[in-house]
Amino acid sequence: MRPIRKLSVIVVILALAKVTAAQTFTASVDNTTVGTNDQFQVSFTFSGKDVNGIKSFSPPDFKGFMVLSGPNQSTSMQINNGAVSASATYSYYLQARSTGKFTIGSATINSSGKDYTTQPLEITVVKGQPKQLSNSQGNGTPRDVGDNLFILATVDKQKVYMGQQVTVTYKLYTRLSLASQLQVSKLPSYEGFWAEEINVPNTIAFTTGMYNGKQYRIGLLKKVALFPNQLGELSVTPLVLDVPVQVQSRQRSGGDVFDQFFNDPFFNNVQTFNYTARSNTVKLDVIPLPSGNVPKSFTGAVGDYSLNSQITSTNVKTNEPLTLKINLTGTGNIQLLNMPEIELPSGFDKYEPKTSEQIDRAGTISGTKSFEYLIVPRVAGASQISPIQFSYFNPERRSYVTLSTPPYSINVAQGVGSAEAAGYTKEEIKILGQDIRYIKTADDDLREGGDIQLFGFGFWTAAFVPLFVLGGLVTWKRKQDRLSGNVQLLRYRRAEKIARKRFKTASALMESNDQAGFYAEISQALFGYLEDKLHIPKSEISLDRAVGELQRKNMDSRLIVGLKDCIEKCEFARFAPGSDGKSAMNDMYNQLTNVIIEIEKSMSVRKHV
Repeated sequence: MRPIRKLSVIVVILALAKVTAAQTFTASVDNTTVGTNDQFQVSFTFSGKDVNGIKSFSPPDFKGFMVLSGPNQSTSMQINNGAVSASATYSYYLQARSTGKFTIGSATINSSGKDYTTQPLEITVVKGQPKQLSNSQGNGTPRDVGDNLFILATVDKQKVYMGQQVTVTYKLYTRLSLASQLQVSKLPSYEGFWAEEINVPNTIAFTTGMYNGKQYRIGLLKKVALFPNQLGELSVTPLVLDVPVQVQSRQRSGGDVFDQFFNDPFFNNVQTFNYTARSNTVKLDVIPLPSGNVPKSFTGAVGDYSLNSQITSTNVKTNEPLTLKINLTGTGNIQLLNMPEIELPSGFDKYEPKTSEQIDRAGTISGTKSFEYLIVPRVAGASQISPIQFSYFNPERRSYVTLSTPPYSINVAQGVGSAEAAGYTKEEIKILGQDIRYIKTADDDLREGGDIQLFGFGFWTAAFVPLFVLGGLVTWKRKQDRLSGNVQLLRYRRAEKIARKRFKTASALMESNDQAGFYAEISQALFGYLEDKLHIPKSEISLDRAVGELQRKNMDSRLIVGLKDCIEKCEFARFAPGSDGKSAMNDMYNQLTNVIIEIEKSMSVRKHV
């Protein structure tokens, strides 16, 4: 009888298994209120007797959200009181783009020839912070993500001379799947350094390598050339990234055999988490340059350079300009090279040089800096321009090196409009730089004059016009002397003009869709503007320093936030440019223009208050 009873039980179970619940298709969200940059899960679940009859699934339009992962499909089956039910779930991980109230529309599914539709979902997005990865176990965030994904910062030197280049390299090591593009949360701070970004590919190319006995996928994130301008132990703060990672959900121990079966990795049962990865802090020991045998022409250059010069002509006439060009080429901090001292013989006028530079940022910073002098001889005769010296410290040799140009012999012939043509004799030209001149003794130019008419039009013109001209010249000269003597005032007034010129170059790069060039140029425009406007030395400029100066000037906090946003966006775009390149560049161009205009207005108002 026992076999008959067992058979009866089996028959009853199979009969009851045919009893099915109503088929439903529902939408759910793990949180109806989320913060910006927060990730949340939206699920669409079809329940019924037979999930094998599903023919098609159509998700809604996730407008206003960024899809990080999905659809991730999972299936389950349960027997409750003899009734068999199954479900299929399609889940997405989303991230909000901006604050506000949003509606996620209806999803549709077809099962056994019949269409089913979910109800829309209402989501409220508030301002928030990126989620940190927790250390929970089970179906939460895995404890060991930090061991399988990290950022490593390395330097090519631990001990350097002041002014010597040290290269910091940031690499991502991962053994996990990344759900989407990385987001920069915080850039490193280079306090005590002059920093130059080294060109790296815009997209991360992963290679396979070993670290501490484990195999990782390794991607180059960022390289920076640093030139220390302070002594002692200096630190570089970490690079912080938000990394969306996909992690396989852990299987629950015990439980229903069907749950264990559908927890198999074959069914892609993964979760996406936003992990905040930080690089290690880099520390460097900066030592001073040797104090012995320092050349007189040394002005702080460190590296390895060569010097050459060209002159347009060595045979000229008086008042005829010639050009002397000096080129410094080599490796080192090209931008901070000072122009060599040039001494001219008496009788020559020298004007401020035109400076230009070409810098290669492919690895070790190198390039050429040129100084072009305009020289005008005023006195005829033979003269010599002495050799021009330039000294630098070579850290590889650990010694100072002095370079020199050849001397130039200049033969100046008498030209038109010279001193002699103006009525001076050859004897007078020889002592042009002295106060005492020869008395004119010849009488061959004496003639009888006519009656002098006083108080005529010519008299008053000759009397007052020179006074007005002289007054204008004196005012102009005092203004120029004040500007020349006050370098800060001169830089302050030229700041907007120089920024406008760089913006014009950036606009041309934007038209040619050169993202790397555009963001580099517009970033230099902004930092150059802040250097001149806030009187910050080029070697000390940084985002934190500029923000601090603006805060000390009681600048509107909203304007400061806008400035920081612009600078960070420029750096982020260099690191991870978006697909909508031209549109993003145009938005950045307009935003940065408005920020500079607002700073100009604010500082102008404060100046006149």
